[in-house]
Amino acid sequence: MVSQPSVRAAVFHAPYREQFETFLDEHRSALHDSLNGLTEEQARRSLVTSKTTLLGLVKHAAFVEKVWFDEAISCRSRTEIGIPATPDESFDLHGGDTIASVQDAYQRACAASRRATADLTLDDLVLGNRRGPLPLRWVYLHTLRELAQHCGHADILREQILDGAARHD
Repeated sequence: MVSQPSVRAAVFHAPYREQFETFLDEHRSALHDSLNGLTEEQARRSLVTSKTTLLGLVKHAAFVEKVWFDEAISCRSRTEIGIPATPDESFDLHGGDTIASVQDAYQRACAASRRATADLTLDDLVLGNRRGPLPLRWVYLHTLRELAQHCGHADILREQILDGAARHD
């Protein structure tokens, strides 16, 4: 059984949009699932000098979805959307942030992203980004690049957390 949808034969020759969305959803799932099986303490554990934690990384990914698929498409401000003003702030964890709440918020953000793009083509321009008008194709590629980087970060953090837990057992 193939675990990654992107390596299924049906995706190889699918239209570009379907390929983009398959890869995006694959990375979205991997990032979401990076929290599975962890304790709340493990998910919040800081292992690097930046604000990056596994829980914060998934919270940031929800911010990314809202920036690129709400702000950029709807042209609403970050204040209207209810997200932080800067990417750095999107890693901040608050007392009510739990694995379940952050995963749920991320799933909702991803679903909203899919709805926001449902009637657009890859060549349609999104107008709400500070860079100016951008084709949806560029937004997909940029988001895929960012999610891929964050999946790599999550893999390393998770490995450090689980390796540390195994050494203490």
